Amino acid sequence: MVAQPRERTDDERVRAKEAVRELIRWIGDDPNREGLKDTPRRVVDAFLEYFQGYEQCAEEYLQRTFEQVGGYDDIVLLKDIPFHSHCEHHMAPIIGKAHVAYLPTDKVVGISKLARVVHTFARRLQVQERLTAEIADVIKKVLEPQGVAVVIEASHACMTARGVMTPGVSMTTSRMMGVFRDDQKAREEVIKLIGHGA
Repeated sequence: MVAQPRERTDDERVRAKEAVRELIRWIGDDPNREGLKDTPRRVVDAFLEYFQGYEQCAEEYLQRTFEQVGGYDDIVLLKDIPFHSHCEHHMAPIIGKAHVAYLPTDKVVGISKLARVVHTFARRLQVQERLTAEIADVIKKVLEPQGVAVVIEASHACMTARGVMTPGVSMTTSRMMGVFRDDQKAREEVIKLIGHGA
């Protein structure tokens, strides 16, 4: 599946900016005042950055693999991949880090590609549970490793800055596949490497 960037027409851009102006009016401010005149354009530009994951394909990043790894056949782990996403319920920021591990079968991928996979799915409207599953599933599908482990820790502004107003809280989700689900020893090893205890 190849990502197809979508061209936005001038008319679509005008309508998007007007939608932002309407929201500014709706919350009680004047979109024509000095400090807000250029805000609609800035918001539209920012949205194109925040949500660029819709125009990226995670599978593409995993296509180029390496088989010459000197006989290496143990866990590959990329820790502390920072990401930002947006909650699909309130469009509030989700800020966190992902840990991605896999046990290769006969091929490995460049580590930067694992970060690109995380960012592709994060830059869409999300819930953390689905984000975790999507990252693990695409790695399992394309690399066909013996196992995949994804752990995500994140803070959700929809909980810390609104609603229950509970700052300092983080949420952890995980998805274990293959040997990391079926073999207790392998699971304990990857969890220890990630740093969450056994």
